[in-house]
Amino acid sequence: MPRSRVRVHPRRRPQTATKWAAIRRPSSQAATFLVPGTPVFVGERKQEQATLHLIHFDRERLHEVEEASLEECRERLSSPGVTWVNVSGVHDVGLIEAIGNVFGLHPITREDIADTSQRPKWEEFPGYGFMALKMLGVSETAREVEIEHISLILGSNWVLTFLEDDGDVFASVRSRIRSGSGRVREQNADYLAFCLIDAVIDHYFLAVEWTSDQIELFDDHVLNNPHLLKIHETHHFKRGLLMLRRAVWPMREVMGAVVKSEGGLIRHENQVFWRNLYDHSVQVIDLVETCRDTLASLHDTYLSSLSNRMNEVMKTLTIISTIFIPLTFIAGVYGMNFQHMPELSWRLGYWMVWLLMISISVALVLMFRRRGWL
Repeated sequence: MPRSRVRVHPRRRPQTATKWAAIRRPSSQAATFLVPGTPVFVGERKQEQATLHLIHFDRERLHEVEEASLEECRERLSSPGVTWVNVSGVHDVGLIEAIGNVFGLHPITREDIADTSQRPKWEEFPGYGFMALKMLGVSETAREVEIEHISLILGSNWVLTFLEDDGDVFASVRSRIRSGSGRVREQNADYLAFCLIDAVIDHYFLAVEWTSDQIELFDDHVLNNPHLLKIHETHHFKRGLLMLRRAVWPMREVMGAVVKSEGGLIRHENQVFWRNLYDHSVQVIDLVETCRDTLASLHDTYLSSLSNRMNEVMKTLTIISTIFIPLTFIAGVYGMNFQHMPELSWRLGYWMVWLLMISISVALVLMFRRRGWL
């Protein structure tokens, strides 16, 4: 969204400028002049301590540790089956470095994990693939869509996920693994990664559906009571929809890169599932674009409704003024203090003037109603 340039006096900086400067300072100053690949946390710290959740499974066995250690993760890597390690909290740069040493992550990958402002993307490295994406959630208290950064790393027999907090985004996947329902226990790590990303895209549909419902409420409000709608609320909602579009739009490119991957991380029999994710991402983008166009037209409808309402008010005032123009003329004529006015000496002159003014008013009202102006 383009922003106009505002010249700010150095001694009188607005509060909003100070706030944005405080938010952007970690991303611009902390990572400046550092060696590429140095992990620096960029974002808002959302929990006190980072935790590791370990799940190791195959077709017959399941091993789960709520707060695992790096040694337990290292031991499970050499065991047959699939290892999934979920890290809640990416502010602990030391923990990211230690995990990178255990799983052999490239320094650029470690840097991207700590940067929560990273754009969604897919990159392949020797032995694994790295995906950065955004998680969407609806806050009922703030009544807005919240965006959370997620990093997913797919290896030969292991999957790493990094979340900003301990939100249970992948609860449905954990439930399927524990109960053994579906085919996740029978497949490899690439199918587990598919299930995780599918859960993220499912939340996209929920967020877009909530956004569409809010737009419908705005639309009904504009048609019923446009004068009660606050224009700054529509602008705030428009900015939120723009942020949602920025989070969702790159997913088509990301899913397309995964489908076309030739690194061997995605098995041939599971490529059909990843193509399904590509189709879902395209569908989400279409829904977001529809919401965006609807909201843009809603703003025009709001302005048109206000203009029509103003025209109705002006028409009513014009009709009232038109009715009183001849009455004002008659009252002005007989309000002149000339001595030789024959009507002033008539005995019924006062009542005749009243009858004339009432007759003119009734005639004008009937004429306006006949023409559909009233």
